Amino acid sequence: MNVLVICSDEHSFRCLGTGGHPVIETPNLDALAARGTRFDRAWAASPICVPTRASLATGRWVHQLAAWDSAQPYTGTVRGWAHVAQDAGAHSVSIGKLHFRSSADDFGFTESLLPMHVIGGLGWVQGLMRNPLPPYPEAAELGAEAGVGSSSYTEYDQRITDRTVEWLSEHAAEDRPFAAFVSLVAPHYPLTVGEEYFAPYGDLANDTPGIALDIAPQAITHPAVEAMADFFSYHKTMDAVTADLARRAYFGLCTWLDHNVGRILGALDDAGATDDTLVIYTSDHGDLHGNRGLWGKSFMYEDSVRVPMIIAGPGVPIGRVVDTPVNQIDIHPTVCAVMDPGHNDDGPGTSLLELLDGDTGRIGFSEYHDGGSITASFAVQVRMWKYIHHVGYDPELYDLEADPDELIDLGTSADHSAVRRECLDALHSIVDPDAANAAAFASQAALIDALGGPSGLDDHRRFNHTPTPE
Repeated sequence: MNVLVICSDEHSFRCLGTGGHPVIETPNLDALAARGTRFDRAWAASPICVPTRASLATGRWVHQLAAWDSAQPYTGTVRGWAHVAQDAGAHSVSIGKLHFRSSADDFGFTESLLPMHVIGGLGWVQGLMRNPLPPYPEAAELGAEAGVGSSSYTEYDQRITDRTVEWLSEHAAEDRPFAAFVSLVAPHYPLTVGEEYFAPYGDLANDTPGIALDIAPQAITHPAVEAMADFFSYHKTMDAVTADLARRAYFGLCTWLDHNVGRILGALDDAGATDDTLVIYTSDHGDLHGNRGLWGKSFMYEDSVRVPMIIAGPGVPIGRVVDTPVNQIDIHPTVCAVMDPGHNDDGPGTSLLELLDGDTGRIGFSEYHDGGSITASFAVQVRMWKYIHHVGYDPELYDLEADPDELIDLGTSADHSAVRRECLDALHSIVDPDAANAAAFASQAALIDALGGPSGLDDHRRFNHTPTPE
């Protein structure tokens, strides 16, 4: 059996037709979910690109990899599922965005086509400065670039999709199995999309459900969240008209993404390989897309940390929705189980194939140590309780069943002390938060020193999104 992992960038869990969004058009992803199983409670290992992609590749948590931030990318030294597939004799290929260190490293791929890696083998160094936080004027780009048209990212997705269709037509029908990682960048900003994909949303009234904010702007009272919002100040750089345009453009990018997924799945079908291929769709993290009055990722709110996760193919139940917490680290054991059933993996993940019937005792987990954070933040989901641990600060606690939009913070409620203790114990079963926080800050301080101190960071390129490869 083959495995095709399709990963998008910054696709919020709620922005799927099959997930119940009232206006977003994603017919190809909806069809994939209809012929397979959708995991409704999937979280990113970390709500930002570089760390979470290291976890996706290896099936290890960010703190296990010390992949703390966007300037300490995956180097291939910890073996991932692509290595296992290659060792098993499969044709392991990546097409598109990786956000690893550089093409000089061995990530386990037989070939790597159109790869996007971090800039200069290092990445976004300005995010290393975390407490106190420096200014981040690049946030103004988000609103300035919102609109209808073409961008370097939509052009890159066009190239990725074209190359994937070509590759599948050449190799999908071969006797040799393949493990392919196809990584598109939509709906990641720039929030610019072609007229064809913007049109379904362009003329809808402002009060249309889905066009109107799902969650109204909220007062921010937690100091760690406030610091993040002040740093990633996208919302402060946009007026109401621009914010409305940006939200519609984000929806258009979701439909553009879906169009490309449809072309890829069509090529798989044309090659006669659909019945022999396990397809996994996910995104590296979500995006707030204006909800709560905020934009981007990095926050521990559901729009940022929760992602789509769809699996379809041989042996996968049709039309099933599973509410067990899953994570991108579960992709590693899933691919390994298909490529090399005898592979012994000691990572924390579980094959998605083993979770198709659910697991009521599973704990959701995510962590963040990157730019905009004045301290480490960890989230766990225990049953329907979501606990956010900010090292050195009060926690947050939300009842996702009664309060799915996370509007009522029970983090200091006297009536919920037992729940918080249970959640904290669950967190400690995964990581020592104080130790991880100290290790992240120490690693980042050492890297800052190696780059010439805080002033030396200014010698490195500043940007709001990684430029596309030539």
